[in-house]
Amino acid sequence: MRLELGKINITDIQFAEESKIDNGVLYVNAEELKPLVLEDEKIKDVYFDIARPGESVRITPVKDVIEPRVKVEGKGGVFPGWIAKVDTVGSGKTYALKGMAVVTAGKIVGFQEGIIDMTGLGAEYTPFSKTLNLVMVCEPIEGVKQHDYEPAVRKAGFRVAARIGELARELVPDETVVYETQTFKEGIDKYPDLPRVGYVCMLQSQGLLHDTYVYGVDVKQIIPTIISPTEVMDGAIVSGNCVSACDKNPTYVHQNNPVVEDLFAQHGKTLNFVSMIITNENVYLADKQRSSDMTAKICRMLDLDGVIITQEGFGNPDTDLIMNCKKIEAEGIKTVIVTDEYAGRDGKSQSLADADVAANAVVTGGNANQLVILPKLDKVIGTLDYVNVIAGASDHTLREDGSLEVELQVITGATNETGFGRLSAR
Repeated sequence: MRLELGKINITDIQFAEESKIDNGVLYVNAEELKPLVLEDEKIKDVYFDIARPGESVRITPVKDVIEPRVKVEGKGGVFPGWIAKVDTVGSGKTYALKGMAVVTAGKIVGFQEGIIDMTGLGAEYTPFSKTLNLVMVCEPIEGVKQHDYEPAVRKAGFRVAARIGELARELVPDETVVYETQTFKEGIDKYPDLPRVGYVCMLQSQGLLHDTYVYGVDVKQIIPTIISPTEVMDGAIVSGNCVSACDKNPTYVHQNNPVVEDLFAQHGKTLNFVSMIITNENVYLADKQRSSDMTAKICRMLDLDGVIITQEGFGNPDTDLIMNCKKIEAEGIKTVIVTDEYAGRDGKSQSLADADVAANAVVTGGNANQLVILPKLDKVIGTLDYVNVIAGASDHTLREDGSLEVELQVITGATNETGFGRLSAR
């Protein structure tokens, strides 16, 4: 598949009477966007705000982060299964608004929702302190169930991001990057001497509010399958989960997966990027065995020489990660796993809940239990009402001086397991 990704650089966001993009500035009429959010009767109200890099602003509780994109040419549209129909995407031409994001926030859904600080120590740990953020803060109707409120906010975020993306349809991109994969036979013929490398992307699917979607289908319902990485750039995979903020993959991370980016950068040079394989993370042992067996089988059928495996979440998913690694290695295929660690605040605890000698090539995104003190900031977008109960916090998190004593676990993207961040270790 061949996708032209046009990048339109956004240098500022401002509220205005007319929504448009002019000379790199995104002008937003919030009143025009509000009805898009309130289409769902489960959302009582919404307000919009802007958070810029370097400002003394804290956003919490963060639910999702989305990059606005628009399908300009080719089959389908962005966020298939949610905004567009379920036509297969990933080819043609797509425009992306770079340097900005739509951030959904508001009253808490699950206890594993996060914080984005735009300045200070917290900003050093989240990649979303570097983006211009259009924040939509939602208020649910009284008595709505969490599992009903979460999809309402998620879908509203996609509607807003799609509308913002549409503003770029007639613009000329600042840069265009072409991503192209060959059929399996074409790849063998074209790159006969390069190692064949695949990417196994594990998607969070372990229980209520731990959902990821592919073309609108809950990943709990899929078996491992092959997908073109360019499909993901058009929003074929979206986040719908409330796992710990530090290693959650917001929709933005799927759209800009750094493993995919790096493999494409080396495709045809040092390796042949054959395919992306998506698989779920399961609760029951039989389901784990089935998925890992099928994932290893696909890797062998593709005649891969090497595989990169990433996971999402920690604890129970560590078993899925190690099963995938062990079984793929048993097929004679070299693996590298990308994860993060929960090694205790002193760094001395066992980092993963599972292990195997086959997992001897590991990239880590850092220790999520590391304790940090986040300074009080001048403005909060959202609310601090839940800051003591989100994962990685404690009864003593909100201190008298307004600072926060937290683990990295509370910071959105701090230890991301695709490498979409700055932390690692040796």
